[in-house]
Amino acid sequence: MTEISKQLAGKTVLITGGSRGLGRTMALAFAKEGANIAIVSRKIESCESVAAEIRDIGTRAFPFACHVGKWDQLEPMVNQVESALGKIDILVNNAGMSPLYPSLEDVSEDLFDKVIAINLKAPFRLMALVGSRMKSSGGGSIINVSSTASEAPSPSSQPYGAAKAGLNALTGAYAHAYGDTVRVNCIMAGPFLTDISKAWDMPSFEQRAERAAIKRGGNPEEIIGAALYFASEASSYTTGATLRVDGGWDGDGE
Repeated sequence: MTEISKQLAGKTVLITGGSRGLGRTMALAFAKEGANIAIVSRKIESCESVAAEIRDIGTRAFPFACHVGKWDQLEPMVNQVESALGKIDILVNNAGMSPLYPSLEDVSEDLFDKVIAINLKAPFRLMALVGSRMKSSGGGSIINVSSTASEAPSPSSQPYGAAKAGLNALTGAYAHAYGDTVRVNCIMAGPFLTDISKAWDMPSFEQRAERAAIKRGGNPEEIIGAALYFASEASSYTTGATLRVDGGWDGDGE
């Protein structure tokens, strides 16, 4: 059996939305496995805070402020990451947004476009940019972070669910595009208790969680196993896969 431990030593990981929530958790986990991490998010202060934690672990970190929904910011960001840390071996498309709205009729074009830009357009462009470089330089791994809302969106997450459904489809498409050298996989995350969950109606959430097999939301650390599997050579024969990490959730997506 292939061991995961320290298989990421010396690897470079680019993770979007890496300054908080599941992104921060994965970034620290990759660092503990020896990887150097580029933390990309909109606020440089938050990126620098996580970068300091990574350096304390003993690996290199590169904090970079970027709005991944802006197409023209992505290639310069990738170039700067490579200049700072070398070839990108692992790309994690984790950045996401699901803003609240009072009703479907009140969803504005601006809100819809922003949700699509962050959750779908950015991963599409980054997989094209980084994946093509991975393929020409010997390979790599791309991990997309989707949501159970892609299969069961609630009335309050329709644009988000549609974008994540598109990301599920892109996972398979890019896996075939890059063939046998670049693995492209997807983690379909259920409701995790991160800083975002502080805005939830928790009594209502806990009631709905009773329908889940594990009957609760996930702790951020419970994403690590899936992330390390897809990042490491343990998943050398896995591509185009979507793995549900949701505690057996059987309700609408959060």
